[in-house]
Amino acid sequence: MLLTISTTHRPATDLGYLLVKHPDRVQSFDTTGGTAHVWYPRADPERCTAALLLEVDPLGLGRPAKGQRAPDGITLGRYVNDRPYASSSLLTVALGRVFRSALKGASRDRAELAGMPLPLEITVSALPCRGGPAVAERLFVPLGWTVAATPVPLDPAFADWGDSWYVQLRLAGEQRLADALNHLYVLLPVLDDAKHYWVTEDEVDKLLLAGSGWLAGHPDRTMIARRYLANQRGLAHSALDRLRAASDEPDSVTLDPEPADREAVPVAGGDPFATADPLGTDVASGPPSASASGQQDRSADGDPAATVPASAPAAADHARPGEEGGAAAGDWSDDDVVGALERAERRRPLVRLRIEAVLAALGAAGATRVLDLGCGPGSLLRELLADRRFTEIVGADVSAASLRVAERRLRLDRLPDRQVGRITLVQSALTYHDDRLRGYDAAVLMEVIEHLDEVRLPALERAVFGHAKPGAVVVTTPNVEYNVRYEGLTGGRLRHPDHRFEWTRAQFAGWAERTAATYGYTVEFRPVGEPDPQVGPPTQLALFRSVAAPDGAAAGPGSGIAAAGSRPATAAGSGPSIAAGRATGHATATATGKDVG
Repeated sequence: MLLTISTTHRPATDLGYLLVKHPDRVQSFDTTGGTAHVWYPRADPERCTAALLLEVDPLGLGRPAKGQRAPDGITLGRYVNDRPYASSSLLTVALGRVFRSALKGASRDRAELAGMPLPLEITVSALPCRGGPAVAERLFVPLGWTVAATPVPLDPAFADWGDSWYVQLRLAGEQRLADALNHLYVLLPVLDDAKHYWVTEDEVDKLLLAGSGWLAGHPDRTMIARRYLANQRGLAHSALDRLRAASDEPDSVTLDPEPADREAVPVAGGDPFATADPLGTDVASGPPSASASGQQDRSADGDPAATVPASAPAAADHARPGEEGGAAAGDWSDDDVVGALERAERRRPLVRLRIEAVLAALGAAGATRVLDLGCGPGSLLRELLADRRFTEIVGADVSAASLRVAERRLRLDRLPDRQVGRITLVQSALTYHDDRLRGYDAAVLMEVIEHLDEVRLPALERAVFGHAKPGAVVVTTPNVEYNVRYEGLTGGRLRHPDHRFEWTRAQFAGWAERTAATYGYTVEFRPVGEPDPQVGPPTQLALFRSVAAPDGAAAGPGSGIAAAGSRPATAAGSGPSIAAGRATGHATATATGKDVG
């Protein structure tokens, strides 16, 4: 498979500085499945062309990775397929290894040039294009490219056989070189709609890194996310949610119908045992858990900087052949991922503001023992666990799959016993009486109530405010009036396909005040996000405070919250205990009580 990059910028040989590859040398690098060769067919002041040729070892590609066992049944498809010849995800592996600095937009010798648009022409041979040339145009034209995708006939000698699904792709336009390479890095496997390696949650970070600055605004970003992430709905939703969070867009994307989630998806006929990811780092050999929760992922994934520090990577040295692209030099670090995502966030994401508002409300209530009801994959749990004010944390969700994702994201198996002892995950439906959830300082319903049918809200009120009866309850929900500020939310469309309703400020206030009066609470309202003078804030928050202490707790001074050192009683005989869940750090998978709806 062959990729060429040409420029007519004067002097054109500056391309060598940007690619960190000397025009006078032919260089070769080991990469997944074979060897990548880089050379310059032409290098003069008027025009410079760099070529990347990937030579794939078909036998090596079919063998299991080191340390892994071959499958019991070896199929011919592992050795007879188009992967050695088609410009697929194997080419993006080579791209990430060989042109690492150029992908990042780093150049020690031509830093100013790295940030400038250049006249570029790119050709890719034998590119699988599922959907035909029209799909290539849909993907590249919105990015400013002039596209020529010429179908390759199945056999020139038999014209009536028609065209294959391969095209010869030619792109022309003025782009930063880093942008051009990242377009290729994402869109080549999207056009192929396949990958040769196992796809896990790490791929979401890689997609957002390479898509920084352009993916969020692409009209086909849903298809891009779905195909890039091997048609795994959970991963695609996570990527799209993070894109929306970074740009304050509404949760209004619905994925096209597609196959059911797969825990790990190898390409047919490719290497299902390969563990190398497209940037040269190893991915986990075990399959990820997929969230099957019907609720929206309220994840702080829109704020990846909360999990890893950011730093600027050093540029590679142009003068040293082979310095980058070797077996140990192809990684994008977590710092690179975070840095790119931070640069893409021009405004603070709403998901981050929402979490901060919830933490502030819990602080105002004086809560130390907190329930996260409808916790989903655990975005708020992660923040609660990082805050030492909260001594006991319980995450409850109806979905066992979501709880498994939360457990993995929180890394409970790696935390010290003291930290694990602070948190418990329990499976429980919010419309059920569950004695395990009684007597806590506070409960949080963050972006939860809108996922229930309105006729089920009285059951939730009885279970949470009437039976569990925490000292305080924090509820957030979208403000439907603000939807007019989101382009595309017309005709009564809601922000997320799973939302059953969205309320105006008056509707939310009416429900909250009725609930507070019924169950003995006071309520105050707080905006989340910058309020609009006409339609209010994007999200609304209600802080309920009990007029009495939670069951079995001593009242704090005037707050209705348990005094320091007190522990409310937990009813016996209600199923697996909270203490048992804390001891293991694993999800307790039994819901108890009865449906009160």
